[in-house]
Amino acid sequence: MTEPAGTTIEPQAAARPLPFRFYTSLILQEATGLRAATLPTLVKLLELVPESCIYHHTHHFLLQHHYLTPEPTNDFAYWVTEVLGEAPLGERLASLDVMAHTSLDGLRKTLIEIIRGYLHQSPWAKLRFVREGQEFFFIKTLHVIMPTPYQASTLDEFAQALRQVSVPSLYYHMFASRLRLGRPSNDFAVWIEQQLGLPGLAQDIAQLDPYAHTLESLRSLLLSLIHQELGRSHA
Repeated sequence: MTEPAGTTIEPQAAARPLPFRFYTSLILQEATGLRAATLPTLVKLLELVPESCIYHHTHHFLLQHHYLTPEPTNDFAYWVTEVLGEAPLGERLASLDVMAHTSLDGLRKTLIEIIRGYLHQSPWAKLRFVREGQEFFFIKTLHVIMPTPYQASTLDEFAQALRQVSVPSLYYHMFASRLRLGRPSNDFAVWIEQQLGLPGLAQDIAQLDPYAHTLESLRSLLLSLIHQELGRSHA
C-alpha cells in the first residue's frame, strides 16, 4: 500500500500552513519461511530479504515494549548472543546506531558489514550452528496506514492533538515514516519547519533520539519543546 504523504514534505508558497494530519498504522507480521542456523547463512539472507524484514527485526520491540527504557535490543543482537553464543558480536550489533541511518538499505549494509567483519576476525565462528528450532526466523512487517481524527494548523493545535493521539500514531510519525520512506527526519520536524517556519524547534525535535526513550517519555519531551516555543512566541 502506498503510504500517505501524511504531512507535507514540500515547501508551500501559501501564507496559511497546510495542516498536519496524524496517521496511525495497523502492523501485521508475516513469516518469510527463511531461516539461518549459522552466521554465514544469516549474512547471505540479510542480503536477500526485503527491507520490511530489516525494519521488523530492528523495530518491532519498540511498540511491544514501549514502556521499557532503555529499549530492548534488536533481534539480531539477541539471537547472536543468547542463542548462537557469540556475545562479542552481539554487543557490536546491540550498539548499532539506528539514528545514524536514513534508509533501511543503509541499515542492512551496516548489519552485514558488522557480521562480516566479525567473521573475518573470528573465522571459527563460521562453524558454530544452532539446533533445529533455534534458527533465526526472518519475519517481515506489513503496515496498513490509516488516518486519525486529529489534525493541526497551528503549533498550539498540534500540541493539543499530540496529547491525545495513540502510541501507535506517535510511533508511526517518529519511527516508521522516517526510516521506511528514507526521510532525513521525522514527520513532526519536517512539518514544523516547512509549514510553520520554525527551524529551531524543528531541529530540536529532529535531534531527539527516539530509541533512548519510551514512547510516552518521548511524547512528554516533544510537548516540553513545543511549550517552550509557545512560551517564547507569547512573551
